[in-house]
Amino acid sequence: MTTSLRGAARRPVAVLAATLLLAGCGGGAAATPDREPGVMATTAGADRPAPAPRVSPDVASWHLPGLGPRTIAQVPSKTSQALVVTGQGRNSPLSTAVLYERTASGWRAGPSWPAHNALKGWTGHHRAGDLRSPVGVYALTDAGGLLPDPGTRLPYDRSGGFSIGGTGFEGEPLAGSFDYVIAINYNRAPGTTPLDWTRPLGAGRGGGIWLHVDHDGPTQGCVSLRKNHMKALLRALDPDRRPVVVMGDEAALGR
Repeated sequence: MTTSLRGAARRPVAVLAATLLLAGCGGGAAATPDREPGVMATTAGADRPAPAPRVSPDVASWHLPGLGPRTIAQVPSKTSQALVVTGQGRNSPLSTAVLYERTASGWRAGPSWPAHNALKGWTGHHRAGDLRSPVGVYALTDAGGLLPDPGTRLPYDRSGGFSIGGTGFEGEPLAGSFDYVIAINYNRAPGTTPLDWTRPLGAGRGGGIWLHVDHDGPTQGCVSLRKNHMKALLRALDPDRRPVVVMGDEAALGR
């Protein structure tokens, strides 16, 4: 296994490949993950829809569009990059992602990218195997993949442990899903390879929630973007800007 991530936890490739499905990433028939201690998460709910305002991608705003006060309060004050992933509904696997960057005049939106989330939608209290993505605000500190580093400033672990095969929930091939990966800091140890198996909240709360390459179907709990969008995101994220992902269904994020 080769790696460019200093201090990354190393495990035999065969073990990593076998446990990736148990981590909940990439679809199939396994479990899902949760959030890192110290990073607050919003509470998902399906009872009271709260439509988020729509803005043009080139409009700057002092507040991240579509987020309610409870969600905005969880975005760290020093964060100046936020990937906002908005689900179409609490039980929907379809979402959109927009990378916002804070400027002197406010937050400015990048293009809107189509995305998938977990098969059964979203939850404010993720459990392993629930097939829902965790709602919340999570730091983005570590990346990796089967392919070489595309030019990211995040620590990047290139490893054969990101190999995956089989098919997803809709019969689509999963090969290539982990060509590029960004770990979402839910129930993981920051500063390690996305393949690290540490689960601070315990195995029952899941783990292995990633941003990864879309395979044209729902995930176990991750968020997936088209390959070119993953490359663009990896190149854009700057650890000095304390990047986070803000993710959940539209109603939950609007609170």
